[in-house]
Amino acid sequence: MTNQNWLVTNESKCTPLAALSSMQADSSIPYYRLYRFLTDVEDIIWEEQDDRLRLAKICPLVRRLLNSSEWILTSFGLPDRETGWSVQFLYDDPDFALTVQTVAWSPQSISPIHNHATWGIVAIIDGEEKNTFWQRSPSPEFPDRIEKIEEQILSAGDILCLMPDAIHQIEAIGEEPTISFNIYGITDYSQRFEFDIDLMSRKIF
Repeated sequence: MTNQNWLVTNESKCTPLAALSSMQADSSIPYYRLYRFLTDVEDIIWEEQDDRLRLAKICPLVRRLLNSSEWILTSFGLPDRETGWSVQFLYDDPDFALTVQTVAWSPQSISPIHNHATWGIVAIIDGEEKNTFWQRSPSPEFPDRIEKIEEQILSAGDILCLMPDAIHQIEAIGEEPTISFNIYGITDYSQRFEFDIDLMSRKIF
């Protein structure tokens, strides 16, 4: 377990993240509950307009939540046999731009290459996943061409922070399902794409 924080830039460069937090833990409160986490995240969203700084401030709150709220570590559905993954929503309010979920991947499952069109945080609870990062590399003939940049393996305790234009692909590795805690801001679905490297094209994801 490395407990490493990573930032994936809009250019899909994966670098270590120096997490920040203006929220001081109250020693008189023994547990950090989901409702308090959501309130703290909302405060950061309204106060901080820079997505990179938002991620740096929210990241330590995610780690604090997972270290305190054991029920979240077991709040996930079994991966679907056909798709290879499942999503369980912990918070999804249509009137507020925030989604919190746990995601389970079957071993050897591979996601499409995609972006999220919003900031996001993925904290690995159990298992391992390989993230492959891609960068836009347009040409006059193929404006949606992308190229592979690098790979990063994430283990339990690692947290990946994604900028809105980051492009990645997930592969669950190992013999056990990979479980993650994910949080995303508001998504512009007209700008969320799945990329095809063979056809050098994209479509709405």
